[in-house]
Parts: sequence; C-alpha cells; structure tokens
Amino acid sequence: LRDNRIELVRASWHELSISVSDVSLSDEGQYTCSLFTMPVKTSKAFLTVLGVPEKPQITGFTSPVMEGERMQLTCKTSGSKPAADIRWFKNDKEVKDVKYLKEEDAVRKTFTVSSTLDFLADRSDDGAVVSCRVDHESLNSTPQIAMQVLEIHYTPLVKIISSNSWPEEGQSIILTCESKGKPVPEPVLWTKDGGELPDPERMVVNGRVLSISFLNKTDNGTYRCEAKNPIGRNSTEYVLIVHDVFNTLLPTTVIPSLTTATVTTNVALTASTTTSATATSIRDPNALAGQSGPDHALIGGIVAVVVFVTLCSIILLGRYLARHKGTYLTNEAKGAEDAPDADTAIINAEGSQVNAEEKKEYFI
Repeated sequence: LRDNRIELVRASWHELSISVSDVSLSDEGQYTCSLFTMPVKTSKAFLTVLGVPEKPQITGFTSPVMEGERMQLTCKTSGSKPAADIRWFKNDKEVKDVKYLKEEDAVRKTFTVSSTLDFLADRSDDGAVVSCRVDHESLNSTPQIAMQVLEIHYTPLVKIISSNSWPEEGQSIILTCESKGKPVPEPVLWTKDGGELPDPERMVVNGRVLSISFLNKTDNGTYRCEAKNPIGRNSTEYVLIVHDVFNTLLPTTVIPSLTTATVTTNVALTASTTTSATATSIRDPNALAGQSGPDHALIGGIVAVVVFVTLCSIILLGRYLARHKGTYLTNEAKGAEDAPDADTAIINAEGSQVNAEEKKEYFI
C-alpha cells in the first residue's frame, strides 16, 4: 500500500497493524495480509465504507403563501451509501403521505434521495414548523434535520363578544369585535342595520370596541362588525334586544296564593283577587312567598261551611212543607142564608154539623 494516508502502527513477528486516515469511498475493497513463510500464508478482509449523507435542504417554499394554494416542499440529500431515509414532520407530528425518490450515482456508488410533501395551505398552518429529517446508519443515531417555518396569509376571522347577556333599559353594553387575520386586519368598521351608528354621543367606538350607554328601545337592531386586510374582508353580526326593567320583578310575584282558595261566587273571586293584589304591591319583593298575606285556605273553608249550612236549611224547609200538606173539612148549614142572626141560622139549619155535607179544601 503506497498512500500517505496509510501508516504502519505496529510491526512484529506476530502482528502487523496499519491505520487509514481521512477515509474516502475509494478506500472500500479487499485488504490482504501476507506472511512470507514457506509456504506463504495470507489473510483477507473486505472493508466497507459508508457514504455520509449531506445536510438536507428544503426547497419549493415561497413566502408568503395564500390560504387555499397548493404547496410542494421538497427535501433532498445526496452522498449517502446506502440510501438514506427521509421523514417529514409538522410541529413534531409525522406526516406519512409523501413521495419518495432515490437516484444512484454509478461512479461514486452513492445515492441522492429526495422526498416531496404536497398539501393545501390552511390558516391553521400559519407559523407551523415543517421539518425534514434524514436518518442513516453513518450518523450514529443523530439525524440531520432541515426546518422551514410556514407563513400563510388569510382573510380575517371576525367574532363579536358582548359584555352583557341581558341588557336592560338604562344600562350600558360593550361589544368587542375580535378579528384575526394575516396580515393584521385594519381597524374594524361598526354599522347598525346597514347604516352608520345613529347616536355618536352614546355609541362610542374605540378601536375594536363599541360602547353604548343608557340603553333604550331605539337601540334595538343588528350591529355589524367588518374587518379587512389585503387578502380580503369578512364580517359578523350581533342582534341587540333591550329588555324592560320591570321584567325582572316577575319571578317574585306570588302566584300560588290565588289558586289555593275555593271560590264559589263572583263576589268571592273579586275580593280574593283584590286582596292578593294589595298584598303583592305592599310587601317587600325580596320577602319569601307565604310569609305574608291572608290565609286563603281558611277563607275558603268558612265559605264552604256557610254554603253547606244554607243547603241543609233549604232541604229541611222543603221537607217540612211537604209533610204538612193535608185535607181540611168545612161544614156549612144549608138553608141558613135567610136567617136574621146566627143563632136562628143554626136552629133552622137542615141537619146538624155532624151530618152536614162535607166539602174538601186542599192547601198546596
């Protein structure tokens, strides 16, 4: 061996050692050691040299990329022997659907390997880190990595957030328009029912925030927030409904008290309704229901007893009158019409009262 890179390390009757520095692919082959005895003795060994892959590079990326466009990123490395393996990752998550291509150099007997990642650009990919990792046995478990940060431009995404979920008259409300886009959207535009804000004194716009003070029914309507950037524009709407203040008192009205009493006449119904309304109007709205007001169950019981006694009296009176219906006999002396006085009429009468003709009279 006649090469300056080859040095004799040890030479004895039992051992002959050499070292090769700056190993290249040309050093691969069969090496023979000979011992010049009679006969000559030899030993052979085949040396395999690994081709270390070059640092990978990612091509095909042009910044910025519009949302919806197709992206093709190619990772390429050469000089590997045997052929290196390429894997793609997006934010540390491996991407499987890729194309793999391997080309061999006939002279150097090395390989050039490339892999292509094909996908549609999405706003969720903005800022994502795409990495290409090359694995090879010559790298001693330390892969070579190339990275590319994606920049995706997209139209604004708009959302309105309200500070008051139940706005009432006299209160205030703050509407915040959140807009996210790339490039960053310009200041938003607020409108109401398709036109400008009608009351600039109460409706104040500060950047993306719309503040409305002293709400009233005229503020009801549809509020639109619109944001735009060089890519496009987008908008969203919020329907404002201002509620009456007295609606909040309805849950404290005592309804069960009107349904527990047994009402038998129109007069009783009117009296019960009036009493309940008076009690509701004078008591504290925060007081618990049932702690104040008349006892309608007691009133209902008294009314029921009175009705029962009245019905019993009517039944007893009817039975009494029915039992005293009878026949009454009257006796008239015949021929007494011409008598001058009563005594003469009796004496001259035909027959006595016992035998007189009976006349019946009925009382109904």
